[in-house]
Amino acid sequence: MFSAAPGRLMPRPYRSLFADRTFRRLIPVFALSDLGDGMTVVAVAWLALALGPDGGQGALVGVAVAAYVLPGALGALVLGRWMRRLPAQRLLVTDSALRAVLLGAVPVAHVAGVLTPAVYVGLLGASSLLHAWGKAGKHALFAPLLSGDQRLTANSVLSTSLWSATIAGPALAGLLVGVVSPAWIIGLDAATFAVLAFQAGRITLPWSPASGAVAGGKRQGLSVLRHQPELLGLLVVTWVFNLAFGPVEVALPLFVSDNLDAGAGLLGTYWAAFGIGAVIGALALGAARQLPLWQAMLGIIAGHGVGMLPFAITHTALPSVIGFAFSGLVYGPYSALSFTLIQDRAPADSLTTVLAARNAVLLTASPLGAALGGFLLDRTSAPAILVGCGALMILIVPTSTVALKLYRDHRRHQPSHAPAKRARRTT
Repeated sequence: MFSAAPGRLMPRPYRSLFADRTFRRLIPVFALSDLGDGMTVVAVAWLALALGPDGGQGALVGVAVAAYVLPGALGALVLGRWMRRLPAQRLLVTDSALRAVLLGAVPVAHVAGVLTPAVYVGLLGASSLLHAWGKAGKHALFAPLLSGDQRLTANSVLSTSLWSATIAGPALAGLLVGVVSPAWIIGLDAATFAVLAFQAGRITLPWSPASGAVAGGKRQGLSVLRHQPELLGLLVVTWVFNLAFGPVEVALPLFVSDNLDAGAGLLGTYWAAFGIGAVIGALALGAARQLPLWQAMLGIIAGHGVGMLPFAITHTALPSVIGFAFSGLVYGPYSALSFTLIQDRAPADSLTTVLAARNAVLLTASPLGAALGGFLLDRTSAPAILVGCGALMILIVPTSTVALKLYRDHRRHQPSHAPAKRARRTT
């Protein structure tokens, strides 16, 4: 009786999705894990600031942020021979358990007094080694259970959870850092992964090809991309876009602490503002769908860059908070538009492998940008890095526009030559 009223208020696709018992059991632990990861956006960088030697904090922040993500790309490439044989459920459980143990070791090492920068970076790097496979398992887990329409709705729910964590996680971490060491916040993230591993390991899924090994074939996906210049161009543009954003994760904590003389609470406010803007932008996707996809995505990149320019103002936080929120607002629809373009252009039978190859490549961009940002921060100021990131994003647009025009001009000339070649082959 109690659930009937919410059922009538909930849109039909969501009623159908939440009628599935397995989804209802897993979505709360997915959301909890997302919240833990949201908190580490602040905690990983803030703990690196505390551990770093004088004059080298920026470099350690960059290395720590990169270590928390970049080894996942290495794991995706090096361990593929073994990991792609595992079912999606086992991939998710294995990755979650590994992260629970290694991230949980951070507060233990902190209490024991042995948390040196080398130990910290090593634990972060080892914890992320299987994360690309864990995320693949997470998105493939429901394939045996849900229809095509339900999968789309499920992905929407998972995306909403991630954006919500982007808002709530950094804000919560900013509050907690004033009370406890950031090492304990990373320990909370470890606890969320332990809960996820336990709950995901308890469920029983019917076997199907989709529930077996994750659809891999990175080599096949990269081969498709090489023969689809527009998709390859999209991958390059998105990679450079993510690379340009990478230094922001390193420079922003120093901008808050050094230029604004503020604490982690303000850092959390910046990330919460970005997340709120992204949620609003994603909800406004209907308007963006009326625009040509390439022009819309390039406009998003330019708008994101414009939002970074107020970081040139260092005597007050308000302009840069508003600018960062605007960057989130325009960024919100980017992933959906990018996936739409891939779905329109990629061969249907290769879509999964193209997306797998795309994810493996993009996983390297932001960490490399973060490492570069850490290197530059010891040689220039945080505002210069943040404004420079925005300028680079703006520069991507004319460069991509010229390349896109050249590609389309080349494509227009292709049909006139194709019939002649085919005629010669048939004679």
